[in-house]
Amino acid sequence: MGRLLGKVLLSILSATFWGGFAVAQKQAPHPVTNVLLVHGAFADSSSWKKVIPLLKAKGLHVVTVDIPLTSLAEDVAATKKAISLETGPVLLVGHSYGGTVITEAGDDPKVAGLVYVAAYAPGEGQTTGELGSAFPITPGRAEIQPQSGGLLRLSEKGVSEDFAPDLPAGEQSSVFASQIPLAAASFQVKLSIAAWNTKPSWYIVATNDRIINPDLERSLARRMDAKTTEIPSSHVVMLSHPKETAAVIIQAAAGK
Repeated sequence: MGRLLGKVLLSILSATFWGGFAVAQKQAPHPVTNVLLVHGAFADSSSWKKVIPLLKAKGLHVVTVDIPLTSLAEDVAATKKAISLETGPVLLVGHSYGGTVITEAGDDPKVAGLVYVAAYAPGEGQTTGELGSAFPITPGRAEIQPQSGGLLRLSEKGVSEDFAPDLPAGEQSSVFASQIPLAAASFQVKLSIAAWNTKPSWYIVATNDRIINPDLERSLARRMDAKTTEIPSSHVVMLSHPKETAAVIIQAAAGK
């Protein structure tokens, strides 16, 4: 029991305070024109539909990555494949669970920087599931429903009240209908690498988030020494505040 408690305490402390030496190893930011957008759990690439035209209007080459949400390994593989198809350096952008994906996939030498949008960002040897241990549970957690085959799905109530409460009812309905169930095991896989240790990072905190605790988001941003922007938004900040979200991505692509 004592050993188990020690491991739990260590994971909580590392989730909140770990960093220091690795942060000093970060590469210097530099401009890129390729942007890869990675969606999160309970979503698909349509979650970026409002941001894409804003990025393209600034001359950026934008590609969405359709991760299958079947396992962390397969989600990372899909992202790495998308990176390999691009010519030149890329900026990886991840929303929610997509932050975990870009944390591991972002170790690719072609990745110039990472943008976290109300996203998880585990450290090396950490799981996504343990990140919230030091913070109060958010209301949306109660609306994540187990499905057959080890999958998780967000209820319609969870979408309208917790995931996307600041979207019009019609958009909430579309978000619920287009969601892809998530393999629950993905939240229990320890990351082998944490790219934010060495890559320049930006973070958008959604201050009204009812899925990921906003204080957890702030803690993750501090740990990776990210350039941080706070937006008064629900979890789906790229849908409810696309201009502000795009502005951060554009700034990151410019290396600023």
